[in-house]
Amino acid sequence: MSTSAAPTYDSSLVIDYPARDMTITVKAEMPCSLLQQILRQEGQTLPIDAASEQTTVGELVLQDHCGPRQFGYGTLRDYVIGVAAVDGFERLFHAGGRVVKNVAGYDLCKLLIGSNGTLAIITQVTLKLRPKPETSALVGLTFESVKQVEALLARLMSSATRPVAIDVLNPQATLNSLPRSPSQTFLLCVGYEGADREVRWQIETMLAEARAFEPRSAKTLIGSGAEPAWTELTDFAISGEMPTARSPLTFKASLLPSKTMEFLQLATESGISAKAHAGNGIVLGHLPSRVTTSAQAEPVLQPLSVLASSCRGSMSMLRVSSDWPIAMRRAGSSAGHDWSERIQRQLDPLGLFRE
Repeated sequence: MSTSAAPTYDSSLVIDYPARDMTITVKAEMPCSLLQQILRQEGQTLPIDAASEQTTVGELVLQDHCGPRQFGYGTLRDYVIGVAAVDGFERLFHAGGRVVKNVAGYDLCKLLIGSNGTLAIITQVTLKLRPKPETSALVGLTFESVKQVEALLARLMSSATRPVAIDVLNPQATLNSLPRSPSQTFLLCVGYEGADREVRWQIETMLAEARAFEPRSAKTLIGSGAEPAWTELTDFAISGEMPTARSPLTFKASLLPSKTMEFLQLATESGISAKAHAGNGIVLGHLPSRVTTSAQAEPVLQPLSVLASSCRGSMSMLRVSSDWPIAMRRAGSSAGHDWSERIQRQLDPLGLFRE
């Protein structure tokens, strides 16, 4: 922690903060919003989008939520370098730390990320940090068809610019900060961060590259004006809000990036409100409110599950209506399900952390 001045925040949740080393160790119950507040005082950040301001660091790790910025910065697996946790026998154990060494056996840091509390209870986390960018921007472009978006995405992969986010929302997915008219359009959101001059050059260059693909409209948000849009893109996974009612089920699909637009088109044809992290091959979707039972949901989800499985991808349910069968939480496909079950039996033989 910096010695130049006393901290202006409640440091009871901070275990160690050697700012010059670009690492911090905090208690798992620290809210992510407080963590970012602390890091801003040192001009640093954890470039992971928390799904909610109330999300704690421990929840962030266990849920492995990574928002739109994962395209440019990576996921929690790139930033969690140490954990302390309690296993099913109530034993405290540590894994990793500020200095990462080569060891044999399970990489417990990586295993706990995204484990949803099925392996252990995390008590503290050590994180690698990055300098906070000077400015942030989002460019929203609308297109009439998936084919147009797909062509521009291919161009962005070889662009002179370096986006930190590439998200695509289908016509059913709303974004208040980047409204679309008419509604039957796909919205491509491209994010940039860095020095102000650098960001503005990248925006101009990307818009020039995009003209050949004939976007219906384009809108640029910079600095504080972009914050609401970043928040909406991040919160999409937990909002579950349709234009008229709350969605009964939210899913996450992971597949090859080259198959993402095909998956998004299929979801669109089923009336699903969906958003794709197009550069990472991740799609989040909310079933339409007209789907009121699990029996109605199964034929809607089945084609999506088949497509994901065909490219060795997976689908998982993030949220399911409380009156639906618990089996729906495990619906979909998962190429690594059996492997995951074996790991759980090794680390939690009594099944104390399983549903």
